[in-house]
Amino acid sequence: MSRFFVSDKEFNSLSPEYAMTLRPQPIKWASWAIWLTIDTLKRFNNSQEYKVMSTNILDRQLAAQVLTFLEVEVSRPTLAALEKLLAAYYRTVPWESVFRIVRRAEEPAPRWPELFWQEAMTRGGGGTCFESNYAFYALLQTLGYDGYLTINNMGESIGCHTAIVVVLDGQKWLVDVGLPLYALLPLSRRGVMYRSSPFLHYAVRPDGRSHYQIERWPHPKHNAFTLIDEPVDDATYRAAATADYGDNGLFLDFVIINKVINNEPWRFNMAERPWALNRFDWGQKIDTALTGDVATEVARHFGLDTAVVQRAFALTQHNYPNHA
Repeated sequence: MSRFFVSDKEFNSLSPEYAMTLRPQPIKWASWAIWLTIDTLKRFNNSQEYKVMSTNILDRQLAAQVLTFLEVEVSRPTLAALEKLLAAYYRTVPWESVFRIVRRAEEPAPRWPELFWQEAMTRGGGGTCFESNYAFYALLQTLGYDGYLTINNMGESIGCHTAIVVVLDGQKWLVDVGLPLYALLPLSRRGVMYRSSPFLHYAVRPDGRSHYQIERWPHPKHNAFTLIDEPVDDATYRAAATADYGDNGLFLDFVIINKVINNEPWRFNMAERPWALNRFDWGQKIDTALTGDVATEVARHFGLDTAVVQRAFALTQHNYPNHA
């Protein structure tokens, strides 16, 4: 395994390119099912550091459909396989508020993993952190990964952000498709850990018991969030996800979408006016003006169902009218 504990001086000499040289070895679905059953028993018997806090898994047929959708082959749990899954996810599934806004208007309840993945595959949907990380964690558990969910803080906002911790060969890795983080980040109490992605650099700084500051640059918000490395059980997580559809729920009053398209991070944020498509290139924001029907153009650009985007605009655009 590569060495991820480096000094600031060492890190400054690193290339910003994100090396993914290893590739997981595919295995057939039938043998995967047998292996997964045996491996799961081994993991439950041998795990001493933590307990699996969730039984959130996907139906095997749905899991196969999701992997086909992500264009990822079935593989045993490895760091390389997990990196490939993460990259496939953020290039395929958007971080977005559209489907949550419409869901709340029609049936104010979370979209649990089965519905989340069905909407992703058929209507281009995604979600924000509670639903996205829960759905991705369900996929990881189905594929045999060890790990747990966490609920974390962003500045003064307590319990507002979720993330996943996966354990591979005794090493903890932070996985977060609900921000998203574009790299797997190693956790260590020994000191600051650094990693790079194709789009941002990251640092993980220990900050007291079970706390880590997750930092990123170049980015206007250098501190992404405070990770609280404590497993959250399924009932607690689901209750928090349900509460996020309530009066204090986040990202329910404006349309915002993030997605990597053609290896470039793109965003639309209704709260920033005049409305535009934003492309990001290592700290620089490049705007593309929107003409015609904005909802239709946004849906086309990000690959979301047009009717759903139009409905979300109709529900929220009075909060942030498009004025310069």
